[in-house]
Amino acid sequence: MDWHLLGLSFITVFLSELGDKSQLAAIALSGRSQYPRAVFFGAAAALLLTSLLGALAGGAVAELLPTRVLKAIAAVGFAILAIRLLFNNSDEPLT
Repeated sequence: MDWHLLGLSFITVFLSELGDKSQLAAIALSGRSQYPRAVFFGAAAALLLTSLLGALAGGAVAELLPTRVLKAIAAVGFAILAIRLLFNNSDEPLT
């Protein structure tokens, strides 16, 4: 097992999920529930499943496209999102 990659993946996902909508939803659900453990296990299972699907999809796409092309696609995608956020009027929802 590549421990460096494991740690890098953990740190990346952990930092990107802080304050995310899913975390806020879990806070709201556990605040109204008598069983916060059930909310925790449900949210943890959902994050595990979405991470598994992302890793499997990423592995499948990596078989089809070279790494350089994947990085270029990701860079263009993030640049488009950044430009849309930069020039988006805060009164209008992103579509």
